[in-house]
Amino acid sequence: MVSISDFEPVIPRARLGFIIPASNRMVEPQVQHFCPDDVVPHFARAGITNRHSAPLSELKQRITYQAELLGDSKVNVVVLQCTGTSMGDGPEAEEEVVKAMAEASGAEALSTARCVTSALAAIQAKKLVFVSESKEVGHSKKERYLRGQGYQLLKSKGMGLPGSDYSCATPSDYWFQAMAEMRDPEAEAYFISCANVHATYKIPELEELLGASVLTSNQAALWCALRTAGIGDDIPGLGSLFRFQLASRTAAAAK
Repeated sequence: MVSISDFEPVIPRARLGFIIPASNRMVEPQVQHFCPDDVVPHFARAGITNRHSAPLSELKQRITYQAELLGDSKVNVVVLQCTGTSMGDGPEAEEEVVKAMAEASGAEALSTARCVTSALAAIQAKKLVFVSESKEVGHSKKERYLRGQGYQLLKSKGMGLPGSDYSCATPSDYWFQAMAEMRDPEAEAYFISCANVHATYKIPELEELLGASVLTSNQAALWCALRTAGIGDDIPGLGSLFRFQLASRTAAAAK
């Protein structure tokens, strides 16, 4: 008779949970494409953008509920993966939601905002060129968040895409050209914001052209989630960021 005791359990190195906007179509394919084979990503959707948009405090309950459900999957880390949602109402609102996510899931909790700033701390970059998919209002909120965290925006541009359908349909070459046109010799890093764009696939080519680290929302989130879960792999195709480990909170705060 077959007995379970006769077999080794199948246990991945880590499980990563991502809470994404209901309209997002890029997080799942990009994370699944780049994630190490023995690390398992899990995804939950929540109404947090477009017709569901609201202040982060009003979205807290639905985000926390999805974090709780991801906790049932025994994830090591749970990430609120939406740049505008996590940055738009400032660091205090973000901190409150991340804390609630951790309590609900029983796992380490992150947001896109936190992943990006952790990545910038790891590569020791303060002078940025910043591009987002957003129209003026949304882009300004992200600018305010980044400047409030101590970053100098040498150049900054919101591309003014009209919505999620356009964001996820715009090809990677569009983002390559946008960043190439904003090249700045003083830049220590280039950041392309939005979890619903194809820009991640152009990171190596952009770094070669620009001579500096390039970050995208999905790349930074995967890096930070892996590092938080204790996975230190370098992932081909995701640029120089993956040569770095997480900086300590003390060191990051001092930069």
